[in-house]
Amino acid sequence: MRTAASAKSATHLLKMAYVIGFIKQQLKENRSSTLREMYYISEGWKRAKFGAQDESNYLIEDLEILTMLQREAFHLRPEEDGATVFGPLRIRESTRRGLREIHCRDDVGEAGYAIPNNVEGLELVEHDAKMVIAIETGGMYARLQENGFDEAHDAILVHLKGQPARSTRRVLHMLSEKFDLPVTVFTDGDPWSYRIYASVAYGSIKSAHMSELLATPRAQFIGVQPSDIADYNLPSDKLTDKDVQALKSELTDPRFDTEYWRYQIKRQLDLGLKSEQQAFAARGLDFVTREYLPARLTEMGVL
Repeated sequence: MRTAASAKSATHLLKMAYVIGFIKQQLKENRSSTLREMYYISEGWKRAKFGAQDESNYLIEDLEILTMLQREAFHLRPEEDGATVFGPLRIRESTRRGLREIHCRDDVGEAGYAIPNNVEGLELVEHDAKMVIAIETGGMYARLQENGFDEAHDAILVHLKGQPARSTRRVLHMLSEKFDLPVTVFTDGDPWSYRIYASVAYGSIKSAHMSELLATPRAQFIGVQPSDIADYNLPSDKLTDKDVQALKSELTDPRFDTEYWRYQIKRQLDLGLKSEQQAFAARGLDFVTREYLPARLTEMGVL
């Protein structure tokens, strides 16, 4: 609830009025900006000036809730780039030259199709896939491409580029909902990477009000599992104090409140180790695509 019952709350409404005016002008001129740019533009708004970046972020979240629209509808772009897609998927998108269709393997280079910041004008046309694999690192994304995993197993590969952007999570949600494809998330084996999986499956805390559009509840975690570190004798590093604190925090996080995650996190705390996706290369460059992933996908009922 926002009211003008005090000077502080009235100032908040003043700032919201300035933001609405800014957005209205931006839409009228068919321009776009980032949240960071809007923060700096507020320097000229006198008493409506933002004191910190977080203040402008929260205000935009208020407007999303009030309007039931995503910030992309306001022509507000995220700072981060969208991820990329590679595999047996055909999409249709609106460009400055009109509508065009793109096959995300046959019509793109090795980098794949770049997901735009606003995907509401993106149409998923058809596919020949059996699954979607969302991958944290560029090195592993390239490894699966080079080894032909997408063709051998009819997989759509999505490079998350670390913590996934909203547009990336939206596309994963769309692939799951429209095509009923199983989505798996392949990350490093550390607590921060497990949170990448959680943001895909359950959404992030900051965008909780958009979870029905951004989250993919059926997404499954494929690895690197803490148990893999011991089972495959993967090269690893010792957990830092921050890693240990993060893992203990995840034990009380409702997103990880399952038998599977309780076992894996406690196992990692006992091991005191973490490992990266590329550590599988110690067993050969083909090991992850010929042995590890097929075994895990079969175990999970995806293959």
